Amino acid sequence: MLEEWDVVIIGGGASGFFTAITIGEQSPHRLRILILEKSSQPLGKVKISGGGRCNVTHQRLKPKELAKHYPRGEKALIGPFHRWNANHTIEWFDKKGVDLKTESDGRMFPTTDSSQTIIDALQGAAEQAGVTIQTKCAVTQILSTSSPDSTPEFELQTSEGPLKTKKVVLAMGGTRAQSSVEMIQSLGLNQASAVPSLFTFKVNDPELTSLSGLAVKHAKISLEASKLITEGPVLITHWGVSGPGILRHSAWGARLLADKEYRFSILINWLPRQEPDLTSLRDRLGKKKIAKESPFPEIPKRLWAYLCSRSKITPEQTWSQMSKTQRKALHSELSTCRLKVEGKSLNKDEFVTCGGIELKELHLKTMESKKTPNLYAVGEVLNVDGITGGFNFQNAWTTGYHAGVAIADSFR
Repeated sequence: MLEEWDVVIIGGGASGFFTAITIGEQSPHRLRILILEKSSQPLGKVKISGGGRCNVTHQRLKPKELAKHYPRGEKALIGPFHRWNANHTIEWFDKKGVDLKTESDGRMFPTTDSSQTIIDALQGAAEQAGVTIQTKCAVTQILSTSSPDSTPEFELQTSEGPLKTKKVVLAMGGTRAQSSVEMIQSLGLNQASAVPSLFTFKVNDPELTSLSGLAVKHAKISLEASKLITEGPVLITHWGVSGPGILRHSAWGARLLADKEYRFSILINWLPRQEPDLTSLRDRLGKKKIAKESPFPEIPKRLWAYLCSRSKITPEQTWSQMSKTQRKALHSELSTCRLKVEGKSLNKDEFVTCGGIELKELHLKTMESKKTPNLYAVGEVLNVDGITGGFNFQNAWTTGYHAGVAIADSFR
């Protein structure tokens, strides 16, 4: 006889846990809720996110403003965010004894600066809600066992044997794996193909990468020969450029950059909030060496020397010796510094995908499939992705909450 459950959630990440907890907390009955996680540890992405601190959400933004941070899903998420947004997330964790703090850029972390605090809260809430968690269990097939005129139920084939359930929640994260793609296809759900989002850029320029660790707090990044423009901090790394400004560029341009096979050029304005007046600097600084010291507080000394070098300015050259050609070149390096990108780099464990189940396939108040009743989808398995800053976790909490409430209500 098959083991029977009320709800089986495929995926033990943030959205899967939040769905399960919400079902357990909202239902007046003690339901049999099972989370299946194919790895040995649930909440693995929570563990490593934000450098091990877990960027839980973003500061208290109104729903429309919050939705603007999602390259995929913006308009569709406005309604769900009215019903569950960062305010609700903050209050929920506060009730679980987790204090959150807001950093200067709006990101929110536990005051402990440890992702384990969030993991403990989720696992504790799941236990209180009566949720069962089974690890090292991969789902290989989902079959509907109902006749056309009856309420759909499902039989799941897993690596640990078959299961039967009244409801299924797809919460397995980004659809990189072909097995996930095929499972979604077998359920008749349309999906957008998965490509990377939130990645850094490889730049083969030893002179630039020798400056690894330097950062500019605010820059403007443009994709050459396109309308794609983002702004934010830029960090120079040992392989190229990173930082929130670059990650936003990769998110908003995810499909465009994939089409270019990650070979393209970007233009960086290192001083987007001012127009550098090099003529006045030449007149004022006269006999001082140009490359020795940056005249702009926003640009670190070594980056300034790099930009001077690209402008054919020698280390010994003074401001009064600067030629018109060099002045134009330096102005160009400050406002449209062209970097040739020759690939992407990403942390495979923190991988975020652009792509997944199309939102038009679901009722967004419940996250239930329009085609197959009792089948739900939440989190990153959806064609929703946010820029860096806690937005992808907020999508997990929001969609997980909506599915959880709907499922709990259906058992009343």
